[in-house]
Amino acid sequence: MDRETRLFAESHFRGLRGRLPGGVCPTLDCVDFIENPDSFSYADFFKGYLLPNVPCVFSSAFTETWGSRRHWVTPSGKPNFDYLLRNYGDVLVPVANCGVREYNSNPKEYMPLREYINYWKEYIRGDNSSPRGCLYLKDWHLCSFLAQSWPGRQWIRCEQTLVLALRDSCSSSGDRCTGPDAHSQGVGLPISIRDSSAEGLFTLPVYFSSDWLNEYWDALGVDDYRFIYMGPTGTWSPFHADIFRSFSWSVNICGRKKWFFFPPGQEEALRDGHGGLPYDVTSPGILNSCPCPLPLEVTQEAGEMVFVPSGWHHQVHNLQELCAVQQEVGQWRDTMPDWHHHCQVIMRSCSGINFGEFYHFLKVIAERRLLILAKGRGPEVEGGEDSGPGPQQAAFDVSRIAEVLASVVAHPDFQKVDTCVFSPRPEELLQQLEEGVVATASL
Repeated sequence: MDRETRLFAESHFRGLRGRLPGGVCPTLDCVDFIENPDSFSYADFFKGYLLPNVPCVFSSAFTETWGSRRHWVTPSGKPNFDYLLRNYGDVLVPVANCGVREYNSNPKEYMPLREYINYWKEYIRGDNSSPRGCLYLKDWHLCSFLAQSWPGRQWIRCEQTLVLALRDSCSSSGDRCTGPDAHSQGVGLPISIRDSSAEGLFTLPVYFSSDWLNEYWDALGVDDYRFIYMGPTGTWSPFHADIFRSFSWSVNICGRKKWFFFPPGQEEALRDGHGGLPYDVTSPGILNSCPCPLPLEVTQEAGEMVFVPSGWHHQVHNLQELCAVQQEVGQWRDTMPDWHHHCQVIMRSCSGINFGEFYHFLKVIAERRLLILAKGRGPEVEGGEDSGPGPQQAAFDVSRIAEVLASVVAHPDFQKVDTCVFSPRPEELLQQLEEGVVATASL
């Protein structure tokens, strides 16, 4: 980020006057296609798509150097089953059954990748049909698995990543998982993974180099929101919005997908009499009876990258065999003992995070940005091996964290949380951030 882009962004947020950014996106009748990496800068993306909170599609030229596009795909453009079996065959992977509805998602089980690929081959031989149903490998934390299994290896040439695409995770789409925890997959198993660091699964696009969500989980070393998706023709993801209403990006390593996008707020017209959202917006009668405009439809080809903005509900269908990469209380009052503790439990269950965890999340990112400013790093260079935030990005992030933390500290429910064990205390961190905002005003 350069100074001019930072000032533009700060002016943009001042103009919102406390409104949510996702609620002010313009009306679209098409999604822009970005053709040439050499003529599209970080500032272009930040001003044209990230701040306005609108989707776009990047051409395959943006991902042509990725190792996964070289090694995971056959010359005919199909998934390279032999390569995947040689390198990952014994790794346990999460598999959803697209033919079974469980609430507004699909039930999951874990199986070795070898078993899933054998199923996939049988599905193809059966003319895209199988007695086992339509099974979809989704939310596979391959990067996290590799990092935990070989901590000294550099599997991806980046420190963090936004969300690794196809865009629904157990946390975001609500898929029910059975079997071992996603992050204990394969631990202690006699697997053989032959990928080398030179192959590089993917290279972090510069446009997504400031990624608080994965940066936070990387710092903790216990989780991430980078996913691999694989499946035959006909697999799909039900209607949803992403975890924490985050931004995300999705790249087709091979295959083709169709997306149905609904801008923030438009999903409200789809709710039923109980307030529930539809499971499948392509079901007969759903869109015909909807008073809102029809969704934006995007067909994503092999190698292309889709940017999914915050709060946009969507549904995704795989039109061809696919491999993809993706980096998202009621009005009761004191009627039970320890009421506010129970509120935090409910809050975490509904949104995936409670006030205490959210403060820790802000603290981790704030301290890392303040450290960048204290070191006085030189100007950012777009691209290159070090694609982490530079001083202008750090200064912008500090101003945003300060505004968010100020609203958290002032929230009456947060004031009921026991913060005496927090270090630093929220008020102390807020003071550091506000001092940082003042110090960087002329940066």
